[in-house]
Amino acid sequence: MNFNNIIEQSKIEYHNLIHDKTPIIMIGAATCGNSAGAQIIKATMEEQLKKNQSACRIIEVGCIGLCYAEPIVSIIKKGKPVIFYDKVTQKMAEELINSYILGDDPLLEHALGTMDIKYFEEGIEEEIPSNNVQEHFQNQEGREVPSLFDLPVLKPQVRRILRNCGFIDPTNIQHYLAKDGYTGLLSALEFTPDEIIKTMEKSGLRGRGGAGFPTWQKWQLCRESDSEPKYLICNADEGDPGAFMNRSLLESDPHSVLEGILIAGYVIGAQEAYIYCRTEYPLALKRLKSAMGQMKDQGLLGENILDSGFNFDIKIKEGAGAFVCGEETALIASIEGERGMPRTRPPFPTTSGLWGKPTVINNVETMASVSLIMQQGPEKFANKGINGSKGTKTFSLAGQIKNTGLIEIPLGKTLREVIYDIGGGIKDNKRFKAVQIGGPSGGCIPEKFLDTTIDYNSLITAGAIMGSGGLVVMDENNCMVDVARYFLEFVQNESCGKCVPCRLGTKQMLDILTDITSGNGREDDEKLLSELAEGIKAASLCGLGQSAPNPVLTTLKFFKDEYKAHIEDEVCPALECKSLISYTVDPELCTGCMLCLKSCPAEAVTGEKKETHRIDQDKCIQCGTCFESCNKYKAIKRVSPQIT
Repeated sequence: MNFNNIIEQSKIEYHNLIHDKTPIIMIGAATCGNSAGAQIIKATMEEQLKKNQSACRIIEVGCIGLCYAEPIVSIIKKGKPVIFYDKVTQKMAEELINSYILGDDPLLEHALGTMDIKYFEEGIEEEIPSNNVQEHFQNQEGREVPSLFDLPVLKPQVRRILRNCGFIDPTNIQHYLAKDGYTGLLSALEFTPDEIIKTMEKSGLRGRGGAGFPTWQKWQLCRESDSEPKYLICNADEGDPGAFMNRSLLESDPHSVLEGILIAGYVIGAQEAYIYCRTEYPLALKRLKSAMGQMKDQGLLGENILDSGFNFDIKIKEGAGAFVCGEETALIASIEGERGMPRTRPPFPTTSGLWGKPTVINNVETMASVSLIMQQGPEKFANKGINGSKGTKTFSLAGQIKNTGLIEIPLGKTLREVIYDIGGGIKDNKRFKAVQIGGPSGGCIPEKFLDTTIDYNSLITAGAIMGSGGLVVMDENNCMVDVARYFLEFVQNESCGKCVPCRLGTKQMLDILTDITSGNGREDDEKLLSELAEGIKAASLCGLGQSAPNPVLTTLKFFKDEYKAHIEDEVCPALECKSLISYTVDPELCTGCMLCLKSCPAEAVTGEKKETHRIDQDKCIQCGTCFESCNKYKAIKRVSPQIT
């Protein structure tokens, strides 16, 4: 059958599926949903349906991005809008089956949002008209339920890369085909590789892995090389703390990435590609392997793909989770079976990469962007973003922020818009202190830079980098010296050890930061940290070592007063560094409940039941167990030692 006909048939089948009289329950079953109990919710619903002998389809979908609201369930009933429910419990799952699937009560009091079925089918990007689910449910009492994309967390977003996430079954290629999947490949096969390179140049796509190198230029350099064969590598070794964009995309829409890999391979003249994905991503790997099996069944991998004369295969290399293997040459070494260690550049991988042959390395989001551009055209991709930073970018929001999750925004939005409009602001309405962007290689940006636009150039000016897209938000209770120590500890542990500046320099910096946070800082530590940082940046072999000192340099620059407090006064202003704080009991709040006494591992807490307790500072080991146990009465206080 002609592949265009297969796509059209998939569209018809998907249309019939969501408009069928049999209800459909879609459960968010990416890692975030599963960790929040999605599989338990699914089993509960299946049990209720079996008990009542009711016909209903349950489909596992990916992450819609609202990780803080998981488990998320959406229900499609013929003639009704799609209703989304958040933080679904087992009890709620039973109620939804009995009240809505078997009855006609949609339990609006539990609803998160709603969507007209046509947008569910046609796809969502932006400017989805508001609708009120009440209009569709006559004589039903309950609160007004907004359109899902009228929610503050979703309204400012533009979903292009994430357009299918949470709305299709990632294990069913027919669902992807129904959303114009692989039409980008069909378009590409009608053009010459040089024409596609021009298309990528016109789109303004830059690599989404961190460095932001123009995608078209990397492809052209590889294509122009005389050496054969050529290779393509998709870097899925996402190792930044707080980053999960690539994992979520692979779990929710793997075919969008695989289609981009096919197109890139065709352009550069490769016949073989590798996806380098860390073993810590078992669900992503499972769905990737399933998707590749379906591609072979459809004639999208192997010999003479779609009768085009294009031969191409994809292999998966599972990495051991080494952060350094996110660096291109270390990643190549790992695929070759060697220890993952960077190599001196030049030559660059586009000239001498995998097994010494020309190689293009693009990350997961870049590959998904390629398929999008070939499906919708470069003009549409470039109509979002700003000069020099075109298109949209996915970010993971983590840390002390209300709406944790996965987002997609046009490049050019400000940090303030992302943190306060989309992220909902700081947890417990505390004061914002800093945002770490770009992972261990990035920097900590303070409040005065909140109106900085998120693009490749502006972030560098502020002392950070785009990175792959991790955004970790910190509040007034985060100690910035300890944050710098944390990232240095991470980098030091992950250093491959090949070059002295990174191997020993980061260790020296970590030792100094550990002394400072332990109350053993010295007067010249700040100066020494700066000198070491500059030396490591200048002399390290690879980009990871060269950017490793960034968290220290930015915290030294923007939070100098915190360093001085630790060193000169032996005080942690944020009351986070254990060696620089003490725990005391507030007699006005203590009820003598004895929770702190029972939880203390050092037997430092004394007192009788219903009487004020006290903490023996000589016995106290500053573990904080008493503080955590007294979460109801808040009678345990963290203070500087001088106060006690």
